[in-house]
Amino acid sequence: MNKSSTAEIRERFDNDVERFSNLDTGQVATIDAKISLELITEAAKRIVQNAESILDVGCGAGNYSLMMLSKIPDLNCTLLDLSGKMLEKAMERVSAETSGNVSIFQSDIRDVLLPDASFDIILAGAVLHHLRDDIDWESTFTKLFKLLKPGGCLMISDLITQDTALLNAYTWERYGDYLESIGGKEYRDKVLGYVEKEDSPRSMNYQLELMKRVGFSKVEILHKNMCFGAFGGIK
Repeated sequence: MNKSSTAEIRERFDNDVERFSNLDTGQVATIDAKISLELITEAAKRIVQNAESILDVGCGAGNYSLMMLSKIPDLNCTLLDLSGKMLEKAMERVSAETSGNVSIFQSDIRDVLLPDASFDIILAGAVLHHLRDDIDWESTFTKLFKLLKPGGCLMISDLITQDTALLNAYTWERYGDYLESIGGKEYRDKVLGYVEKEDSPRSMNYQLELMKRVGFSKVEILHKNMCFGAFGGIK
């Protein structure tokens, strides 16, 4: 199957702004979304205690930046998303919570031009699974590493796979059962259809090893539940 184009993904999220503005109701398809959001922002706060700037990759409606601001107030926030409508919502919400500068970029992380070594914290919530082949993954992780200041951290919460095919099949079967339990078979088929069409997730092992290869000094696993995980790296 041909995966969704960037334009197709942008259009879908343009039409889903209000739902993704509410973490309680907008991300029920994401197992432990609230736990992972808490963990990656709390970890980032502890790693970079004097942080001044964050980059929120695939910021959506701004949930991750807002949680980060609740822990470290008045950060300078750079919001990046494909969807202009998501960015408008994120800008409105984040600007109300910080006296720092808020900048928005309607772009793909692979294309946006930002200065190296300019962010203390990079948050990537439910976005990197849209990367495609190995070259795409490596070049993006290299870019994220370069964008961080020394001592800064990249914190990820995302859809993941397993390296062992039999276990991967099992975790996705469990995920399907979870989806069916909250929305019935039609909802299960809808969400798994989106994943099949749009996403190219990689395992946590793959991403942690890639982080080390591109230069991160430490990598950490914060949480894992079936095909979702929260983890990160320190420059």
